[in-house]
Amino acid sequence: MNKLIFGNLVYRPLRSLLSLTAVAIEVVMIISVTAIMLGFSNDSKARTNGIGADLMVRPANTSFMVGVSGAPVSAKVANVLAGLPHVTVAAPVTVQLTVGKSLENIFGIDYESFNALKPFVFLSGGPFQHPFDVIVDDVEARSGKGAYKVGDEISIMNHQFRICGVVEHGKGGRKFIPLTTLDQLMGSEGKASFFYLKLDQMSNAALVEQEIHNTPGMKGYQVQTIQEIVSQVTPERLPGVAPAINTVIGIACIIGFLVIFQSMYLAVMERTREIGVLKALGASKPYIVSAILRETGMLAVGGIVLGILLSYVARAVVTSRFPTIAFPITAHWILWATILSLVSALIGAIYPAYKAARKDPIDALAYE
Repeated sequence: MNKLIFGNLVYRPLRSLLSLTAVAIEVVMIISVTAIMLGFSNDSKARTNGIGADLMVRPANTSFMVGVSGAPVSAKVANVLAGLPHVTVAAPVTVQLTVGKSLENIFGIDYESFNALKPFVFLSGGPFQHPFDVIVDDVEARSGKGAYKVGDEISIMNHQFRICGVVEHGKGGRKFIPLTTLDQLMGSEGKASFFYLKLDQMSNAALVEQEIHNTPGMKGYQVQTIQEIVSQVTPERLPGVAPAINTVIGIACIIGFLVIFQSMYLAVMERTREIGVLKALGASKPYIVSAILRETGMLAVGGIVLGILLSYVARAVVTSRFPTIAFPITAHWILWATILSLVSALIGAIYPAYKAARKDPIDALAYE
């Protein structure tokens, strides 16, 4: 049986190759899209944890997604927060979402307080010296043409900034400029988007939250631990991400189903006489169905293996061209891609297999 199935696949190499490629494309689509989406959320979690803060405080009615709320509150609120019991550092931050070659968040920071949360690890250069200085992390530095280094100039919000330092990645953003400079560029002098707090002990978080709400004018402020914020950065909580993943997976499964269905249906029509000979020799309906499904299974397995290999190739290409894009390929989604591709392929072969099993051996032998 296996020799017969393999012979059928080799006898029609182009059709077999197209079917195998369709399954591979299905696997690549599932793995790649989920990898990029999950990479974005995992990278955001890691960088948020790396800031070194314990709490985030922001005005009421602002989004937990940094960069989309502007700078709605006075930066001087940091002085009030710093004076509360159990608060050791209060760092005002403005984050602006910009659209250039890609979407990115520009962090406007008060260097002294932000660095006090968790010190920057400089690989070269040092802190701000001038208003239009920028600190970039090592991932951003590698993404530049020929790699950025201290002293180079880059464009941010249509202004030229000089790179004064390159730091290890993982501290919130990838580009940091002085808070006052970003506020001026946004037309919101003296404002901030939110505040990061460091506490003497994390166990005092509830007490600090209560003190903030008891402070005049701050009753409606949102106070969250960093861990609570990190837990919100998931595909399910990010707007449009989960539907996008499900849509791509659905389209990929439909592609695999249709190509396999067409391929196996035509194969059955072309092998009418062959099926008649098998049935004349005593092959049962289950035997014929099994042969068609096993042939489909071989195509699907080959396509799945090819798709997994191509996914790793895609990751190598994407990460080398766009270092700031995280592209984690996980065993979980390799397994899901395998299951979905195999199931959609077998479903696509069910009707052709059923049609083959119902053929009358006399009519099939007389078929020209």
